[in-house]
Amino acid sequence: MGTMRLFTGIVFCSLVMGVSSEGWYSFFKEAVQGAGDLCKAYWNLIASNHQNSNRYFYARGNYDAAQRGPGGVWAAKVISRFRHYLQGFINYYVSGNSNSALEDLQSNQKAEEWGRSGKDPDHFRSDGMHKKY
Repeated sequence: MGTMRLFTGIVFCSLVMGVSSEGWYSFFKEAVQGAGDLCKAYWNLIASNHQNSNRYFYARGNYDAAQRGPGGVWAAKVISRFRHYLQGFINYYVSGNSNSALEDLQSNQKAEEWGRSGKDPDHFRSDGMHKKY
């Protein structure tokens, strides 16, 4: 219960800090659209079924969300952090926190930051990936 309150407080504070003079409506709209961009990238990752393409899709989703504006950047950060913590938790209990799992997690995090910074996500595109993505 206390952890949930702490998490809710952190999310609320980061939300308040992320809102600029553009207004709440615009920020929330960008955040929802940015979350949609991340979901789309995740579903494309699954649909592509292409080996070693996860970094591209993480970068793509964060890039697309960041293009929405401050709300999209905020949504991308929150969702990426949540995924990072959840994956770290799962890796710890499933694979015993192996070095390869930790390296993969850090590599994915760098790809997410790359995309959020506005850099081209095609940097992480795997050879032979369908042009549809």
